[in-house]
Amino acid sequence: MLTQRSRYALRAMLFLATQPPEGKPTPMNRIAAEANVPRKFLELILADLREAGFLVSHRGKAGGYMLSRPKHMISLGEIIRVIEGPLALVPCVSRTAYRPCNDCKDEASCAIRAAMARVRDETARILDGTSLADATAASLAAA
Repeated sequence: MLTQRSRYALRAMLFLATQPPEGKPTPMNRIAAEANVPRKFLELILADLREAGFLVSHRGKAGGYMLSRPKHMISLGEIIRVIEGPLALVPCVSRTAYRPCNDCKDEASCAIRAAMARVRDETARILDGTSLADATAASLAAA
């Protein structure tokens, strides 16, 4: 299940994806209002996304945030990994943060591990295959 922090990050990034790429930076207050994200949380989330290379920030009166690369080059999976960490529901199937489960007798024959590996693979396939451009186009089409 996604945390509230991930939902806030996705909302903020999806809003920024609707802004003109050659336009001015979007102020944090506007992002917070349009994405319905508390400003206090948004500051921390945007800092993480900027450090991960998804955003560029500009200081000053005309400052704000912009996507650092085209919206079709940023996937929902990438954003979630920055905020949440691995997509795997159990650590023994994580590709980036593997660790054995403490209570597992035999990892090779564990039915839970096999099922969770399939869940991880399908989740990653869908989230990594869905860009901000895809998501904004789908939400605009549904509106």
